[in-house]
Amino acid sequence: MTHRTITGKIAYTSKKPHMMDQARGEEDFRFTHHSDGKTTLRAHCFIAEPDPSVMRDIIYSLDANRRPMDCHVRLTVGDKFMGTGWFRFGDDYIECESYGPTIGRVSQRVDLATPIDGFGTHPIVADGYFLSLHDWEAKKRHTFNMYLPSPDHRGATPPFLAPVRIDGLYLGKEEITVKAGTFQTRHFQFLDDGSSGMSSEHPVYDVWITDDADAIFVQGGVGGYMQTWYELVELNR
Repeated sequence: MTHRTITGKIAYTSKKPHMMDQARGEEDFRFTHHSDGKTTLRAHCFIAEPDPSVMRDIIYSLDANRRPMDCHVRLTVGDKFMGTGWFRFGDDYIECESYGPTIGRVSQRVDLATPIDGFGTHPIVADGYFLSLHDWEAKKRHTFNMYLPSPDHRGATPPFLAPVRIDGLYLGKEEITVKAGTFQTRHFQFLDDGSSGMSSEHPVYDVWITDDADAIFVQGGVGGYMQTWYELVELNR
């Protein structure tokens, strides 16, 4: 076989008192690791709570050096079409072609003075994989220079290039058991004091990923006003 495939499902639940541990959405994902070193992630995400609902489909590819190549995003909010966008990454630029009912047709090009650390696509599994692309041995905290297709915390705006500088913190290794099994993991946090460029301050976001090259999201949660929890419930590799 010329490629290797990993598939899985992440359950979205709530930690709000009136919805404790109740389902609020789900995410299905597929990684394709090609023999030339490139990787493509496909993810389908559905957030049912809070209203309005958000449904997102992404196809995101990285090269053999684990740098972004291209990404397609399609979004519905409140079960109505919100927008679709295509992003292409060069050595010193990013291009975006996007369309949405509220923005019309938009073409963007951003010339980069310095390389970016990555592209945040909003699926939960992609958050974990993004963290694995960086060296944490010498430095336990990084400020990431990155772009997102939406600065909204749920990614619920038409796709366009949004610059963000958000911190990541490595907390160490832990053994974690979830519905999909027991895993050796690395524990991280995303930290945003409100100066990152996102729509507002983001509550602390804990992320656990498998301690191996696949870097599969195992569990995680966001505190503050969001009170969300995410858990790997299916995995096939």
